[in-house]
Amino acid sequence: MKPHLPKTTGRRRRGTRVLAVSLALGATTVGLTGCDSASAGTLEGSRLSLPVAGGTAVVDTASLAVHARTDDGRRLVLSAAAGGGLGKPGPVTRTADGAHWSYPGKGLKVTASSERGRLRIRLRADRDGSVSWPVTGTDRAASAVQVPRGEGLDIPVKDAFWNAGPEKGGLAGSTVDMGEALSMPLWGYSLGKAGGKGGHGVSYLTPTDLGTSLTFASTGGRLRTTAEHAFDAGEGTRDYEVSFALTDGNPVASAADYRSYLAQHGQLGSLRRKIEQNPANGKLLGAFHAYVWGDARTAAGVAKLKKLGVDRMWLGYDADSDPMKARAVRAAKQAGYLVGPYDTFDNGQDPKGADTNTSVWPDRVYPDFCVRKADGTPETGFHGRGCYLSSRAFEKAEPAEHYLADRTRTMVANGADSYFLDVDATGEVFRDHTKGHEMTKAGDRTNRLARMRRLSKNLVLGSESAQAWANKVIAYNHGALTPVDDGLWKLEKDRQTWGGYYPEKAPATFFKPVRLPGRMATAMYDPTYRAPLYETALHGSLVNVERWELSYDKLPAQKTTRALLAMLYNTPLNYVLDGPTIDRNGPELAALQKYFSPLHRAAGTEQLTSFRWLTGDRTIQRTVFGNGKLTVTANFGSKAVNGLPGGCVDAEPAGDQQPRRLCPGRLSG
Repeated sequence: MKPHLPKTTGRRRRGTRVLAVSLALGATTVGLTGCDSASAGTLEGSRLSLPVAGGTAVVDTASLAVHARTDDGRRLVLSAAAGGGLGKPGPVTRTADGAHWSYPGKGLKVTASSERGRLRIRLRADRDGSVSWPVTGTDRAASAVQVPRGEGLDIPVKDAFWNAGPEKGGLAGSTVDMGEALSMPLWGYSLGKAGGKGGHGVSYLTPTDLGTSLTFASTGGRLRTTAEHAFDAGEGTRDYEVSFALTDGNPVASAADYRSYLAQHGQLGSLRRKIEQNPANGKLLGAFHAYVWGDARTAAGVAKLKKLGVDRMWLGYDADSDPMKARAVRAAKQAGYLVGPYDTFDNGQDPKGADTNTSVWPDRVYPDFCVRKADGTPETGFHGRGCYLSSRAFEKAEPAEHYLADRTRTMVANGADSYFLDVDATGEVFRDHTKGHEMTKAGDRTNRLARMRRLSKNLVLGSESAQAWANKVIAYNHGALTPVDDGLWKLEKDRQTWGGYYPEKAPATFFKPVRLPGRMATAMYDPTYRAPLYETALHGSLVNVERWELSYDKLPAQKTTRALLAMLYNTPLNYVLDGPTIDRNGPELAALQKYFSPLHRAAGTEQLTSFRWLTGDRTIQRTVFGNGKLTVTANFGSKAVNGLPGGCVDAEPAGDQQPRRLCPGRLSG
């Protein structure tokens, strides 16, 4: 279990914008239609006008500046002109649904079209190079930007904290790799009043996220963003695509648009369908997650949890020298729990000096399967350990050698019915130059999807910080719920503060409580900046949980906020447990799980259909799942509002006469 280090350098409705506030998102998130071929738009000089849901998009073919005229008469700036210029454009040729033209000086061919209510612009390069576009947030009415860092952030563009540089926790001056550091390939802006009648916004989707980055700048005290795409033949990134959609400006509207996009392209998974294919997946509903150590790995430890009234758990364990024994696994399964090992196919080390069992492979997997750079040197593994292993090398060898199948069979010989495959679903993918198993980053994703798909047929499969492209093949995800501040990695390396890997049966790195520095606490857990983008896009496809090293008890100061967020987003809490921890904190865990379990069983397979703030200070937040199957209201403030005390949450499953209340801060101590 290693932290992933990001780099910093879904229904059809004609003529309707993506609505995502008090109205059900389900009414518009499975399709934006009605504009595909009704009109090919008009061309006047360099102004190409194309119909989109909610108005008309206008593309300046001379500069790629984009604006929109909404049905209610507003003019919105969707993108300023491409940075650095594009040179003189070639002639514009009309097509059935738009137009195409070129920028000969940049070697770019451009196609613009109206597709399912969106403006779709595709660029193809005939040479290596780059383009800085779209340039977003330049509209004077821009009020907030939405970014899928972990679960998601909604940031007022004038907010002083976020307009600072990364060294102070802000975003200004930072660049993120969209294919690696963000959980989904999108961002969005609210323009003026967000959501509801009269609200406006824009969603930006970049399906070609590999080779694409997003840069943040503070201009006049306002956050702006510019996407940059690197056209590279060797990397397979000579194509670049951006889809624009008009929204009502709700903080989760871009994610609702993305859910629609995934559904339209057959890329949206279904947890309900995964349960039909493997009923064990159903045990995820209502379950909290925990990595177990020491006595918690035994049948007696499982019995303690069951005696406390915990009816569902996912229990994971390291594949070290003392994995969970068959008797303990049987006890867990009899209790209704899922249980499975941590594994990784990512790292290879010399068997003579390997520091973990999961890095030891037979034959010459190490070093022959190492990913190699253009100069032939191996891609050094995490923390300088061995090398990263090529998914292409494994896929080529698997039909004859069965390295992965044999590893998995050994791992689950104790009867485990789940599997955690570290990093396979993250954004950390590689180009391999090794002769015989060359691969691009896109090829790496394809290989990882293939092996995860095989695993998911018989096991309840999870991975780390799973990006959206993996949502169809995994059932749970550890990490994408957490909007990690980059300072976390430095903090985790401070063993005196964070804790080390001893004692063996209860490593301090997992069990020692830590107080986050103020800026990190704000960047990661201030609920007024949080927005459930990932859940809006993918709730009902998989179960999303916080990072494994950030267990519920690891950050005492954030416990109440994290519990409220979990209930609001209908996502499980995660723990690390040993025998003494169960004795000490088990009753609190049991009370929280007892509250959560029926809510997640009711809504875990449903879509998040509404998110909104009920107060101007954003401390009272409400979600709705399944168009009313479950409504949750959380008060992140300190004072009661409309009868809901500060630090408490009310959940209302359909059919209940009274809300079910939880005040998590009253459970501990």
